[in-house]
Amino acid sequence: MDTTNEARRIRKVIITTVAGGTFEWFDFAVYAYFSGLIARTFFAGVNRGESLLLTFATFAVGFLVRPIGGVVMGMYADRAGRVKALSWIMVAMSVASLLLALTPGYATLGLAAPILVVIGRLVQGFAVGAQFALSSVTIYEVAPPGKKMYYGSFNMVSLGVAAMMSSGCSYLLTSHLSHAALAAWGWRVPFLIGALVGPIGFYIRHQIGESDDYQRMQARPAAQAPALARARQFLRENGDALVCAMGVMIAGTSLNYVWNAYLPNYAQYQLHLSLGSTLRGVFVTSLVTAVLSPVFGKLADRIGAYRLFCFFIVGWMTCVFPLFWYLLGEPTEHRLIFVQMVGMLFLTLQGAAHPGMLVKIFTVQGRSTGVAIAYNTAVMLFGGLAPFYISVVARFTDARFIPPGYLFGTSLLAITLVLLTRTGRRVLRDDRAERGHAAFANDAPDSSSAVSAREQTHLRM
Repeated sequence: MDTTNEARRIRKVIITTVAGGTFEWFDFAVYAYFSGLIARTFFAGVNRGESLLLTFATFAVGFLVRPIGGVVMGMYADRAGRVKALSWIMVAMSVASLLLALTPGYATLGLAAPILVVIGRLVQGFAVGAQFALSSVTIYEVAPPGKKMYYGSFNMVSLGVAAMMSSGCSYLLTSHLSHAALAAWGWRVPFLIGALVGPIGFYIRHQIGESDDYQRMQARPAAQAPALARARQFLRENGDALVCAMGVMIAGTSLNYVWNAYLPNYAQYQLHLSLGSTLRGVFVTSLVTAVLSPVFGKLADRIGAYRLFCFFIVGWMTCVFPLFWYLLGEPTEHRLIFVQMVGMLFLTLQGAAHPGMLVKIFTVQGRSTGVAIAYNTAVMLFGGLAPFYISVVARFTDARFIPPGYLFGTSLLAITLVLLTRTGRRVLRDDRAERGHAAFANDAPDSSSAVSAREQTHLRM
C-alpha cells in the first residue's frame, strides 16, 4: 500500500507540475507570435517601426527580470518550501496573463495601456524565471533513486507541449480569423487560455506536500540562519557547481532560442519562406521534444546523464554547419522542417536530462537557488539575447553562417565549462562508477545501494 501511495503521489506531482509549466511557457511564447498586433494595439501613438520596437523591448523586459525572479523565489523556496513557492508563481503568471488579455488598447486607455502591458511582462518574466528551477527540484526530490533523470525529463515535456500549443494556437487563429478579427480580439484568446495556470497553482498549494529531503533539511538549525549567512554558505558549497550548471545550460538554451525564435525570422527574411511554414516546423519539432524527452531521460539514468551530454554536444558541433549548408543549398519548406527536426532531436537528446542534471549537483539547502541562478543566467545571456547578437553581427558580415557559428561557439563553451569544473569531472566519474549497478538500482529502488555517493552527500549537514 505504501508503494502504491508513493507512486500515486509522484504521478500527482508530475502531472500538476508539467501542466502548470505548460501554461506558463505557452503564455510567454505566444507573445512573440503576435508581437505585430500587440504593437498596433498598445503602441498606436507612434509609427509602425517604433511601435514594433517598443513591443520587442517589452518582450526583452521579461528576460531581464527572469534572473531576479529566479533568485528571489529560489531563496524563498529554500526557506519556505518548494511547493508553496511554485504555487505562488503560477498564480502570479495567471494574473499577468489576464492583465495582457483584458487590458484595453491605446485608443481607449491612452498611455496607461502600454504601462499595464509592461507590468504584465515584468510579472510574467519574474514568474517564469522561477518556474523551471522549482518544478525541477520538486520532481527530482520525489522521484525514486535510479529514475531521477527520467522523472525530471517530464519538466522538458512541458516546454515541448507549450511550444506545440503556442505555435498551433497561433497558426489556427491566423488561418481561421480575418485580419480585422485577429487584430480586434483574436490575439487575446491565447492569454485567456494561459490564465488557467492559476487554478493549478492553488491545487498544488493545497494537495501536494513537501518532499522528505526538504523536511529533513528544514529540521537542521542551519536552515533558519539569516539570509546573508545562507548566501555565503551557498557560494562556499555550490560555487563550483554553479559554473558547471551554467555549462550544462548554455548549449541547450542557445540552440532552443536560435531554432525557435531566430530561425523563423531567418527563414522569412534570408530564405524568403512563409511564416506559416516556420510555425508548422515549430509545431512538428516541439512534438519530437514532448514525445522523446522521457525516452532520453530513461536512457540518461542507465548510461549516465553527463556522459550522454558530452557525447551529444560533440555530435551537434559536428553537424551544425552541414545542416545549414544543406538548407542554404536549396531553401524549401521541406528542407527547413528537416533541419528543424534534426536540431530539435539534438536538443532533446542532450536536454531531456537537464532538470535532473542541474538539481543533482547542488546541495539540498541550495538546490532551488542554484538551479534558478544557473538556468536564468544562461538563458538571459546565451538564449534570450541570441537573436539580438546574431542580428547585430549579421549587419557587418554574411548573415547566412552567423547562426551555425554562434551555436558551434556556445557548444564549445558549454562542454569546456563542464570539463574544467571539479563538479563536472566528479559527476562524470560518478556516471562511470554507477553504470555497473544501474540495472540493479532499477530492479531494487528501495535499496540504499541505489543511491549515489553524491546524492548521499546532498543530505549531509
